[in-house]
Amino acid sequence: MKNICLISDTHGKIESWVFKHFEDSDEIWHCGDLGSRSIIDSINKNFKFRAVYGNIDNAQIRRSFKKDLVFKVEDIKVLMTHIAGPVKRYNAETLKIISNEKPQLLVCGHSHILKVIYDKNFKMLYMNPGSCGSVGIHKIKTLLKFKIEGSDFKDLKVIEKER
Repeated sequence: MKNICLISDTHGKIESWVFKHFEDSDEIWHCGDLGSRSIIDSINKNFKFRAVYGNIDNAQIRRSFKKDLVFKVEDIKVLMTHIAGPVKRYNAETLKIISNEKPQLLVCGHSHILKVIYDKNFKMLYMNPGSCGSVGIHKIKTLLKFKIEGSDFKDLKVIEKER
């Protein structure tokens, strides 16, 4: 079983309340718009960290991370990207990866809007953790925590904090 903390759109700053939620996590996943190398270093030194770059990330971050990442955790194939598009209207690039890789979980960011939806067409869970950063239109900072055990998702929690 793996405990996952899913974040996105930090835009250069992670507050202490977010780090508190890392402590019982086996892996931290960041869906892009990291914003600074210091964010990466502060997470990477203490936790298993997976990330993709986002549209605001500089060349240094883009050299360190991929635009799209496909990996397996337990029996779940995961596709991580920053900009996927909305469920059932994915952008062409993401749709091609979904069709080729057939992930059971798509995690993305960009919109700053938390969303968890099951896409029946692709038999895939879509998760966007919203934004736990301070930059953007959102009024509530959010992240997701969940467990992967074998081929099951368990104990999904939405964590919120007012701006």
